[in-house]
Amino acid sequence: MLTLTPVEAVACCSPLSREPLSHEAAEQIAPMLKALADPVRLRLLSLVASHEGGEACVCDLNDAFELSQPTISHHLKVLHDAGLLDREKRGVWVYYRSIPTALASLATLISDSTS
Repeated sequence: MLTLTPVEAVACCSPLSREPLSHEAAEQIAPMLKALADPVRLRLLSLVASHEGGEACVCDLNDAFELSQPTISHHLKVLHDAGLLDREKRGVWVYYRSIPTALASLATLISDSTS
């Protein structure tokens, strides 16, 4: 059985308005949508994606929240594990960047293709 990541599952699906998702596709896509369902994670993704240069260091994100650095790191890990953020360690800091193909695939999935 072929197992796809949430991003791969979204990328191969037609828009929801065109045809129903299979049970398997829904199971594979749900982790990505669950990751975005948290307001802190949704805001973190937005902050990273809109940050100058398209990437942000954890140190750039901490001040935007009244949360501890470990909590912010946990939320970033969830977004990374869901396939929405890429990360790179540089010295003591970790830099995150959004994955444009994942965001574009999500946009296609939820778009109204009948318009």
